[in-house]
Amino acid sequence: MSSDPTSPLLRPPRRASRSTETTPLLSREEDHEQDNGAQSQGESPSSAASWLHSLLERLRGGTSAKRLGPGRWPSVVALILLVVVVFTIMGLGFFAPAVIEQYAKEATVFEPTKLSIDSFTETGVRARVQGTFMLDASRVEANAVRNLGRVGTWVARKIETRESKVRVYLSDYEDALLGTATIPGFVVGIRNGQATSVDIVAHVEPGDINGIRKIANDWVEGKLKQLRLQGKADVALKSGIFPLGTQAISETLIFEGQDRPVSPSYNVTRLNFTEIQLPGHQRGMAAGVCLSLTNSHTVQFIVPSLGFYILVPSCSPTDPYILLAEVTTEKIDVKPQADVQVKVGGIVREIPDVLTKACPDSHSSPLDLILGGYLHGNDTTIYVRGTNSSLPDTPGWLSNLLGSITVPVPFPGHTLGNLIRNFTLANVHFTLPDPEAEPGTPEAQPKLSAIAKVLVALPKEMDFPLNVSRVRANAEVYYQGQKLGYLDLKKWQKANSTRANARGNKISELRIEAKVDDAPLHITDDDVFTEVVQALIFGGKGALLDIKANVDAKVGAAFGKLAIKGIPAKGKVMVKPISKGFGSFSPKVGSLKILDTTKTTFTLQAKVNFTNPTEYSAVVPYVDLRIINNSTVLGHATAKNVSVSPGDNDNILVEAVWDPLTPGGKKGQGLGREFLSQYISGVSILMESEGQNTTLTIKAHNGTFPSQPSLGAALSSLEIELPTPRLKAPKIPGDDDGDDGDGEDDGPHFIKDATVLPTLIDFLRES
Repeated sequence: MSSDPTSPLLRPPRRASRSTETTPLLSREEDHEQDNGAQSQGESPSSAASWLHSLLERLRGGTSAKRLGPGRWPSVVALILLVVVVFTIMGLGFFAPAVIEQYAKEATVFEPTKLSIDSFTETGVRARVQGTFMLDASRVEANAVRNLGRVGTWVARKIETRESKVRVYLSDYEDALLGTATIPGFVVGIRNGQATSVDIVAHVEPGDINGIRKIANDWVEGKLKQLRLQGKADVALKSGIFPLGTQAISETLIFEGQDRPVSPSYNVTRLNFTEIQLPGHQRGMAAGVCLSLTNSHTVQFIVPSLGFYILVPSCSPTDPYILLAEVTTEKIDVKPQADVQVKVGGIVREIPDVLTKACPDSHSSPLDLILGGYLHGNDTTIYVRGTNSSLPDTPGWLSNLLGSITVPVPFPGHTLGNLIRNFTLANVHFTLPDPEAEPGTPEAQPKLSAIAKVLVALPKEMDFPLNVSRVRANAEVYYQGQKLGYLDLKKWQKANSTRANARGNKISELRIEAKVDDAPLHITDDDVFTEVVQALIFGGKGALLDIKANVDAKVGAAFGKLAIKGIPAKGKVMVKPISKGFGSFSPKVGSLKILDTTKTTFTLQAKVNFTNPTEYSAVVPYVDLRIINNSTVLGHATAKNVSVSPGDNDNILVEAVWDPLTPGGKKGQGLGREFLSQYISGVSILMESEGQNTTLTIKAHNGTFPSQPSLGAALSSLEIELPTPRLKAPKIPGDDDGDDGDGEDDGPHFIKDATVLPTLIDFLRES
């Protein structure tokens, strides 16, 4: 054995020779001669074969070899083991590659423990992969493959790879390059059941942007049913000191069903809008959003600040999206299997005109459609696209990639269930319909004018000045769960608003006052209306009406003026009862005048004084009331263009027709004659006494308001007693009691002339 550490372990004494790459490690002179002879014949055996042949000859004890001493046996054993290893590696690595490949595919188990992105570079990302690698022979189904694989991997013990590049292609997209990963060399144990910790840092670069855009768009549009990826790599392997050459590896992975990538679910934990000052003395709206989502994977990385455009749909799906705002995200720290907080901030400089312009063949704008769904609690879809301009911490390739992809994001709706805290009507004024209006038309409906006072509880997200200039609505009115009708406020009504900022635990409020002018009140259920009227007159507690409305509002803010349509509103309106009932109506008749008489009828005119016990005023274009005594209709009284105000109402001109024959026939005529006889007989001309205590009853009926029969029917249960007027005979000439003063009676003079009584007497005689 040579003392030179660089010399072979075993070398026979021979002359120094010039070695080449094909020179055997161990050789003999005769071998050299045989080799020369073989080469001269054109046969060139491999160096490995020559070396093995020489080794076997020495072990057999050739003619020129010496017997081995006891001290040489360890070296011999080592050589034998080396031969076995070489044969195994050559046999399994070169002569049975398919078997080893199949074994490796089925037995390989890799459990990732952590995947993180160390940093973003100018060309890609540095990804760190940590996990446990192991070969599990029990996963291999074929016995022969399993046995050969276990033997080969036990012999090789470890496999080392050199730096390699893995390219991933999109098979279904014309083999577009998805990305390239540069993986450093690493060593793993390959014996069965041996676990090896793997910790590598790979550099990943994106591939074809167009291919990535196509697959992203298909995923967004729901067209991505499966994803087929093909990875290709040329990997240089070696086992110990033995190189195994470069292996071309190709693997196809198919993701479908639950394996397909899905967008993570998220919750909006905070949403806030504030007014800010912009350059150039302009004001804008700043929006802040905080999202929370769960990372259910073992991946960890930090996302740099990114810029995005917020887009909203236009009128037609084929129209380009409308740019609403530009937002940026703060750095996002993504940790394995943990909640992730995403903070987004942006500025709305102004509302684009195209967003508030009505769509073709429609009265709604894109903004109406968006806010309508949002305010009704429906999810609204907005679109997010990356900006092309790079932020300081954002690599250019990432901005370009995000700028080519538009992702729809469902934005959860927000119902404003308790938005309206209070709703009241002040200065209420009713106008009854024109009697000549056709029933069922808007002109035939009673109209309401009032000051609507609304107290709005502003959502805490709306931390900015807001001005409401006009409102309109369609309000449905309910009584005890039954629909009474609806109030038509389709015309814009002037409004003004005042904000009360939050103090302490209270929330901000917006007080809105709107002047309602002649809004039609459509009664759709006469029975319910009758119940309401009776509750007001006889109930003593009033009527509590439920209001359900969709409100439109013209709003002004820092971002401009816009109309918000379809705001759902609910409220209750308490209609106060007639505190003293219609008993306090107290009608009194004065200034009687007979206008005309016939054989069976006469017409008279009177001025009536009465008290309106309600808080409401009204204009009555026409009203007709029946005159009744002892349940017998004796005639009817009419009034036109009557303006009724709360409290005392004096000198209301009324015309009455005495006609008991028409409704009651001969019987009615007889009852009417008897009533007049009793009334007239109670008058003493000389004594100027009052008539007998006779009274009449006035009562509404279906024709009281010709265009609103339901209102008359509702009031038909109400009867008001009308005392007959006190008649005074004319003074006898020369009869002067000295109490006249200025010649006028200081007492109530209901009859100025002495024409009524004689006319009544003549009428009674002739009828």
